[in-house]
Amino acid sequence: MGKVWLVGAGPGDESLITLKALECLKAAEVVVYDYLANPALLSHCPDSCEKIYAGKMASKHTMSQEDINALLVEKAKDGKAVVRLKGGDPCVFGRGGEEALACAEAGIPFEFVPGITAGIAAAVYAGIPVTHRGLATSVAFITGHEMPGKEESDIQWDKISTGVDTLVFYMGVKNLPLIVQNLKKYGRSGSTPAAVIRLGTLNSQATAEGTLDTIEDEVRRLGITPPSIIVVGQVVSLRPRLTWFENRPLFGKTVLVTRSRTQASDLARGLKDLGAWVREFPTIEIAPVPDLTKLDSALNEAESYSWIVFTSVNGVEIFFDRLYINKKDARSLQGCSIAAIGSATAEKLRQYGITADLVPEKFTSEGTVEAFRKRKTDFTGERVLLPGSAIARDYIRENLSGMGAEVLAVPVYDTLLPAYTEEDIREILTMTPDLVTFSSSSTVSNFVDILRSKGLEDRLPDIKAASIGPVTTKTAEDLGIQVILEAEEHTIPGLIDAIKNYFISGEKT
Repeated sequence: MGKVWLVGAGPGDESLITLKALECLKAAEVVVYDYLANPALLSHCPDSCEKIYAGKMASKHTMSQEDINALLVEKAKDGKAVVRLKGGDPCVFGRGGEEALACAEAGIPFEFVPGITAGIAAAVYAGIPVTHRGLATSVAFITGHEMPGKEESDIQWDKISTGVDTLVFYMGVKNLPLIVQNLKKYGRSGSTPAAVIRLGTLNSQATAEGTLDTIEDEVRRLGITPPSIIVVGQVVSLRPRLTWFENRPLFGKTVLVTRSRTQASDLARGLKDLGAWVREFPTIEIAPVPDLTKLDSALNEAESYSWIVFTSVNGVEIFFDRLYINKKDARSLQGCSIAAIGSATAEKLRQYGITADLVPEKFTSEGTVEAFRKRKTDFTGERVLLPGSAIARDYIRENLSGMGAEVLAVPVYDTLLPAYTEEDIREILTMTPDLVTFSSSSTVSNFVDILRSKGLEDRLPDIKAASIGPVTTKTAEDLGIQVILEAEEHTIPGLIDAIKNYFISGEKT
């Protein structure tokens, strides 16, 4: 016999999920998830986990509620750990109670894992606390999903219209006229502040603000559609002073991140924290080269190298993974000096217990050679190991060789081109992003190759690029992409700062 966990995924922003919910996802053998549960949360599930989409969009259900109930019972009877992942809280208009009853009637063990509900989270992300001393001491969550023309409403409009300070309606945008009509009919003043919040807590959040008399016009003017919540009450008047989420420097901007999926997180997270709507479009996949015997040979004679130069985080990870496979560890590098191009590469080395002896001021191949020259110009008799990309530039190898060193450049990883369909690309580029970020020359050239392979090169002149450094910038410009900003410090934090400063300074065109 298995078990069912009825888990609240939170209101949309994946970082608002609870620790308990994450524990459930990490142990899940089956996940049944809804439209309103952020799909990014599924990345926490084991690779072997079966993921089943249950739909539940307004007026468009992939599975009926009865089918979902039966599916949960069936999978648990198969001995599976089943997570039912629901947007917000499973028991706040989430029908979690019905699913729990189905489990109980079938003798299936279950647990509730509460989540943050949109009625609180979306409101406060719009600068509206649902209670506030002097303005609201009561709040009610109400379904807005009743159909117009229904003979008898389940909502006691005469009680809630004036008996509760703050009213929060779920799934009510289509019925907004009916909601406004009933509230005013039963005593709520037309001047009562009201707001409608779409996609609350996401960086695509949109808020219409007005009064009961004006909110319908505002919703039409801004094109607010489901999924949205409606907040009615004096607390809405606090929004002009308490708006914070929508005031962040990149809010409303769409940024395309082209780093590999495994590397995109730091850049994506930093941009999201500043308010950007981040879309990931990995243009490279990092994979160890098929044959690492050349690296194995170098590791077996590591003590013969005066220097090991790491040019990227990828090179560090693959190098040390291979070191451990060869039953060695950092002690094998005793006597070697270590160079790292960039603070991220140096930080990754620290995670393996290595402090870099040389980190150039300029995080480029040219900067690295310059840093070596400042130490000395004659490396005769010294051996240098350079583990890196199979398509790395020869600049470091050629210049150190020119200074007398014996340099062994060992390819340890390939940068591969991900597979995309034309439909995939058109969906990603539905709207031209405000910026496309490029963190290496490979991300640029692959981006262009992907678009050209699908006959979409006509989109390239519209692209505005943010580049991590001069080499990447040159590649982009050579390929006809307009680079409008370049990071002063050639790192991911430096790129994030450059993007932030660009939009704050108002230099956008």
